[in-house]
Amino acid sequence: MSLEQLKELATEIRELILTTVANNGGHLAPSLGTVELTLALYSVFDFSKDRIVWDVGHQAYTHKILTGRRDTFHTLRTKGGITGFPKRAESPFDSFGVGHASTSISAALGLLIAAEIENVDRKVIAVIGDGALTGGEAFEGLNHAGQLKKNLIVILNDNEMSIDKNVGALSEYLSDLRLMPQYHRAKKEIEGFIKNMPFPDIGEKILVAANSVRSGLKSAIVSGTLFEALGFTYLGPIDGHDIRNMQTVFSRLGVFDTPVLVHVHTKKGKGYAPAEKSPDKFHGVGKFDKATGRVIKKPAPPSYTEIFSQTILDCAAENEKVVAITAAMPTGTGLKKFSEIFPRRFFDTGISEEHAVTLAAGMAAGGLRPMVAIYSTFFQRAYDQILHDVCLQNLPVTFCLDRAGLVGEDGATHHGVFDMAYLRTIPNMNILVPKDENELRQMMFAILEQDKPAAIRYPRGSGLGVKVVSTPQKIPWGKAEILRGNETANVAIFAVGTMVKNSLDAAIILNGLKISVNVINARFVKPLDTETIKKFAQTVKLIVTCEEGTLTGGFGSAVAEFLADAEISTPLLRLGVPDKFIEQGTRAELLDICGLTAEKISQSITERLYELKFGFLTVEK
Repeated sequence: MSLEQLKELATEIRELILTTVANNGGHLAPSLGTVELTLALYSVFDFSKDRIVWDVGHQAYTHKILTGRRDTFHTLRTKGGITGFPKRAESPFDSFGVGHASTSISAALGLLIAAEIENVDRKVIAVIGDGALTGGEAFEGLNHAGQLKKNLIVILNDNEMSIDKNVGALSEYLSDLRLMPQYHRAKKEIEGFIKNMPFPDIGEKILVAANSVRSGLKSAIVSGTLFEALGFTYLGPIDGHDIRNMQTVFSRLGVFDTPVLVHVHTKKGKGYAPAEKSPDKFHGVGKFDKATGRVIKKPAPPSYTEIFSQTILDCAAENEKVVAITAAMPTGTGLKKFSEIFPRRFFDTGISEEHAVTLAAGMAAGGLRPMVAIYSTFFQRAYDQILHDVCLQNLPVTFCLDRAGLVGEDGATHHGVFDMAYLRTIPNMNILVPKDENELRQMMFAILEQDKPAAIRYPRGSGLGVKVVSTPQKIPWGKAEILRGNETANVAIFAVGTMVKNSLDAAIILNGLKISVNVINARFVKPLDTETIKKFAQTVKLIVTCEEGTLTGGFGSAVAEFLADAEISTPLLRLGVPDKFIEQGTRAELLDICGLTAEKISQSITERLYELKFGFLTVEK
């Protein structure tokens, strides 16, 4: 295509992305910012043989549109539609599945090594944002690539933001680089002048002397030579919306015998004024009015995140040792207000969950009460630090896991369904799961009364609309709450978190079928209230566990282990997320798939009772 045709195509792609995300929700601002960058890459490289890895992947909508998915793009993030992130099973052009930050350089280097071993001639490109570059794995990849001296191409897509504004020394370093492109022009001009001097020997000596002080000179101008110190040839910064200039630079990358980092400066939300003005608001957005940019929201109770946000403020006001930590998401986790009211007690570590957890461990060892707010899906990245740095030392760190359970349209990479299972295996860890937004608040106060590690998990979205009591209420540590029970009931459902409400609704359905049901809010996955489980196991025909988490190793597994160890033979039915990755869809659709709606819960219980052939059933299957 000609330059004018590419510019016209960029406009068409932006319109398609804008229309689709307005209807479906999605990652708007990141993908609007990479339209020209993607077109420039595709006009220079041949990705039928070359490979591209998009870090995180929320900026890859143009890539999807260009690789055979234009006509299905309207199904983005819907059940059975195309995913919001690159996925190997979806397209051969999705060379590596992504969804979490800072993985692209390592994966791309692996693809390049594989190509060399297989004697395949191909270029491999990693596209990583400045936010993802704050993650430790990105630097591990850079370090190894520099050591191997492979011709890896890294495109640094620098839009000055991840979800919230970037923090830390690296952000300041990139800012300096953006402001000082004249250094690179001057360097080339000076080298050219010296090489063309009439006395070659003298010129060469001058050049050697100049190179010996180059590092110091460059440090004075642009705050250091970070990428070159890691073994990369650094090019840039260049305008990420100037297609012709990017084509020129990209077409010349094959001449280097070292890994190359091309610093591309883009504007997040480019081409859509509301997203340009508020890129954080439109990073990941729900359905919105394209004409006005207003997000379409139905009236709803406060979200769990909002309740957490207010509660941690109240905890900090009451206890001066309380500090808050997040990994690049003060807005998403509800800590923005905390950062404004208690700036000295707030810490944003950037995209570095491992560091955030060990930082909290150090603070706790120093006498503070850190509360670490991280999305459940991202918390997985810090498993070793949780185990080794916090729990092994039995330090009082509180992990506040937002977006626990099925998160909906973001799909398999973002569901927070594994936390109960992997945390339950760690000694000294305590796991609390509130049934509603008021219990979330009360549990946060209860945790601060303890001197031990604890995780509290809560879902995305609105609460149930219950009254939230401002004054702390006593929650007996490790004790379940009986919500519905009588001594003649046939079934006892032990539920945690969001499944408490669904279990209560299922009990009403079952009552209409003349099946009497007890419902217990377990509250604690660890320590497990074995006394209450044993009590009901002695009176009912069937025990049921219900959780919005993986069945493998989760809450139901904990109950099964106790029953087996205690030699209690009461039949057990475990309901939860099956042992497979759940794709995208609305949360209601995904709960139905997993059998976790009230209707499906009651159906599963009825079917199990028929299988057990209990005589008290009076209705036909």
